Amino acid sequence: MAALPLVPALPFVIVAAIADNNVIGDDNKLIWRLKTDMRRFRRLTTGCPIIMGRKTYLSIGKPLPGRETIVLTRDAHFSAEGVHVAHSLEGALELAQSLGRAMGAHSVIIGGGTEIYGQVLPFADRLELTFVHAAPQGDAVFPEWNRAAFEVVTREEHPHGPDDEHAFTFATFRRRP
Repeated sequence: MAALPLVPALPFVIVAAIADNNVIGDDNKLIWRLKTDMRRFRRLTTGCPIIMGRKTYLSIGKPLPGRETIVLTRDAHFSAEGVHVAHSLEGALELAQSLGRAMGAHSVIIGGGTEIYGQVLPFADRLELTFVHAAPQGDAVFPEWNRAAFEVVTREEHPHGPDDEHAFTFATFRRRP
């Protein structure tokens, strides 16, 4: 009997916007207005499963269109229409792989918050980061990460302007082999 081909895993991609002081949010809200970054987020995540924590999901308030939203929560009673719920990181990652293959996705997106970013950083394949050149107050921060484990693939500077209240830099990092 011939061996079945292995199905390759979809890469895990963290997408985040991070202030110069590592702040990513405050009181479950975005703390800046960057339309250019929101367009990039939509482009990077559409057509993919996206894993996010319950508080991140509640801050958005609805499933993201064109994506399969997986909410990771310890709350056994949590449910929301139009989203998948997982109660362990392993369960969320397995579900995302399955959904991603079914929808022909190129990646599994990790959309936050702090705790989920921290759990996935040790094995993330790629980071799609927006470095926001500001230092706002906030209660959510991006976790420390080993920059030496990644190489910069692209970097793109953007000034502040009518659609973007701060200057920022898009950067793509790929895990080193």
